[in-house]
Amino acid sequence: MFLRSSQRKKNGKTHTYWNIVENKRLDDGRVVQRQVLYLGEINSSQVNAWRRAIEVVDEDTGQTRSLALFPEDRFEGQATDASTVQVRLSEMRLCQPRQWGACWLAGQLWQELHLDRFWADRLPRSRKGTRWEQILQVLVSYRLIAPGSEWKLHREWFGKSAMADLLGSDFGLAEAHKLYRCHDHLLRYKEELFRHLVNRWRDMFNASFDVLLYDLTSTYFEINAADVPEGDKRRHGYSRDKRPDCPQVVIALVVTPDGLPLAYEVLAGNTADSKTLRSFLGKIEAQYGKARRVWVMDRGVPTEAVLAEMRAGDPPVQYLVGTPKGRLSRLEKHLVDKPWQEARKGVQVKLLAEDDELYVFAQSDDRVAKERAMRQRQLKWLWKRLRQLAAMEVSREEMLMKLGAARSKAPTGWRLVDIEMDKDSSMFTYSLNRAKLRTIRRREGRYLLRTNLTEHDPALLWQYYIQLVAVEEAFKNLKDDLALRPIFHKEEHRIEAHIFVSFLAYCLYVSLQRRLHALAPGLTARSALEKFAAVQMIDVYIPTTDGRELLLTRYTQPEPELLLLLHQMKLVLPPQPPPKISAAAIKKPTPCSEDLLV
Repeated sequence: MFLRSSQRKKNGKTHTYWNIVENKRLDDGRVVQRQVLYLGEINSSQVNAWRRAIEVVDEDTGQTRSLALFPEDRFEGQATDASTVQVRLSEMRLCQPRQWGACWLAGQLWQELHLDRFWADRLPRSRKGTRWEQILQVLVSYRLIAPGSEWKLHREWFGKSAMADLLGSDFGLAEAHKLYRCHDHLLRYKEELFRHLVNRWRDMFNASFDVLLYDLTSTYFEINAADVPEGDKRRHGYSRDKRPDCPQVVIALVVTPDGLPLAYEVLAGNTADSKTLRSFLGKIEAQYGKARRVWVMDRGVPTEAVLAEMRAGDPPVQYLVGTPKGRLSRLEKHLVDKPWQEARKGVQVKLLAEDDELYVFAQSDDRVAKERAMRQRQLKWLWKRLRQLAAMEVSREEMLMKLGAARSKAPTGWRLVDIEMDKDSSMFTYSLNRAKLRTIRRREGRYLLRTNLTEHDPALLWQYYIQLVAVEEAFKNLKDDLALRPIFHKEEHRIEAHIFVSFLAYCLYVSLQRRLHALAPGLTARSALEKFAAVQMIDVYIPTTDGRELLLTRYTQPEPELLLLLHQMKLVLPPQPPPKISAAAIKKPTPCSEDLLV
């Protein structure tokens, strides 16, 4: 097993990507390489750390060479004390294979965030002995590892997992009515959880909360809107999921630039983005005090009135917000004479001070190339499609439908083409609008930012703004990787509790992602969970010669790449569970046909 690098040239720069590969010898004598871990673009110190974990020094030659990682310890000798029993190996049975590794990792993350202590104080046992905090851990681990419905957890997943072994419990943790009832105990502790997480992020990752990223998303419900009761938060509104036919709720989220979540709120589905910020500012202030923070937001979130209130506060609330490109029309004449400044390599800015604000007109070379390529690709496809449609002999109605389909597939290119349709037939003419093309070319890869941080370095302002991808990544992980939707609950408080459980799962997810990022940017939380999921737990039953049965509950030996990952993450697997010995079950003779006739 060794490190292998590959190089790729992109935008004139050479990028080096690293993998850990393993040699595999085939039956025909050939040696092939298997990729064990993708590390991505790592720095020299990270390369050395991984290399030290793989290579050893031969004391005789003084040279480093690759060896098998963490070879299994060999035990020589045999116990001969009086407690020895003889076993019947020919009758050994392997039973109930279940997923152990990812469940164990989820439990480690749960403990690192001190969520076991947090919930033990707030979710005590019921009078019947129900361990609500353990049921919550099962729900969150399920959402992290193999997200699905509570019914699937009860019917299928829990029995195929080792959660009962890890928590020292039984199937009672997965009873269907307990899974649903657990949701009823959670929401009252939401604000306390936010404060707890702030302390843990600070202790674990030395997180700073000077810059906060704020954005909104939505999640929809495939139900009949007429069945939604009056006053419910599920409402029709602007759908970011391209499902305007479904009622939805809006989720507002605040994260740090590293993606660490601080707080969220569930709002009615018809809530406008511009009406959410004022209340959220008040909640964060009440919860964490009036510290000097920089709020970074995308365009459309703050209104002019809210920005004025932020500037007039005592102390003023600092912000950096994207501004619609349409405002460039008003400011363009003032920006023309301003000189370009180098914010960082490939990014130039122009600064325009106006009243108590600073406008930052930024141009990114990489973004220019990306947006230009996207526009050219759409326009090339659309031009070819229009040529095909112009040669078709179809009805006018059918032609309009085909043009509509082309417009939906290439909306950017469509805005640059002028189409004139004949009033009586399917004939049409099309031409390129060169004036619009020149305007779009001037604005591709360019951003207009607005801030009251008038004394800050333009490079820092640009760095703040591009960190908005962290909150977009959080939404992507919640919706895709953690399967926030579909939501099957019908009662509003359980819908919000479902989102609360997903938020907790995301906290485990991002905690794992941050630990992996320190080792190599190419390692993702999902790939690590898949590696751990390969470790299974099996019950080994071995009958003894004296009529008893020896039970060995064992997790399987991790593969070398997982052992390497465990070593780098400084995680130690627990010892195997102790064996158990019990009286073998007495088999009753099967009644024969004569007995049944008596």
